[in-house]
Amino acid sequence: MRVQCQQSPVLAGSATLAAFGALALYFAKPASYGKHTEILTPAATSLSARAAWFLQELPSFVVPAGILARQPLSLFGPPGPVLLGFFCLHYFYRTFVYPLLSRGRPYPVLLIFKGIAFCAGNGFLQGYYLIYCAEYPDEWYTDIRFSLGVFLFLLGMGINIHSDYILCQLRKPGEITYRIPQGGMFTYVSGANFFGEIIEWIGFALATWSLPALAFAFFSLCFLGLRAFHHHRFYLKMFEDYPKSRKALIPFIF
Repeated sequence: MRVQCQQSPVLAGSATLAAFGALALYFAKPASYGKHTEILTPAATSLSARAAWFLQELPSFVVPAGILARQPLSLFGPPGPVLLGFFCLHYFYRTFVYPLLSRGRPYPVLLIFKGIAFCAGNGFLQGYYLIYCAEYPDEWYTDIRFSLGVFLFLLGMGINIHSDYILCQLRKPGEITYRIPQGGMFTYVSGANFFGEIIEWIGFALATWSLPALAFAFFSLCFLGLRAFHHHRFYLKMFEDYPKSRKALIPFIF
């Protein structure tokens, strides 16, 4: 029996995502992990970066994948499950691949719990909407919004993965030294990995043409854009020879 779509939680969840993004801009302070850890937390209250990223991102994959698993398997069936598959694709990488590459600093446990709650909520919101609420015309696969959105999603994911690889190669295992990232989109911006992920979620919002995806894209732009800005300031302060032409997030502009 098909679950009936309830619009109220969809609207509430979307509004919450947008509000989180607006609050991130209002406080103008990056989350305190990685480069922006203010106080070295005791070992008892932090986890390795690999364990932290795995645990934090896992709900973003498991929750929508669980919703998707209940649907009939069809590569070109209704657009909703196909689009949710793209969401799961990103978080499969973020959950099972990226943690193996990460060589970041220990991660505060409190932030992990916050991340788990956020990822579970967002994963459920996106999955619930696409499976039980979204309605698409029969020709959606040939609609320019779908085509352009998928192109941007895959382009952004490629930039994101390539940028993550460059960052992870800057350190040897056990090192905490910071170096200037070079190559790829880092030629143009300090937050190349963030730029790629923002492009991903803008593409996802376009392809799904949905309020929850739009709210998530807005949150990502605010949260990751702010982090890119502070990364850029960090690099400028730390390295006298940091490329002056490199922008924070948007090539040649910002």
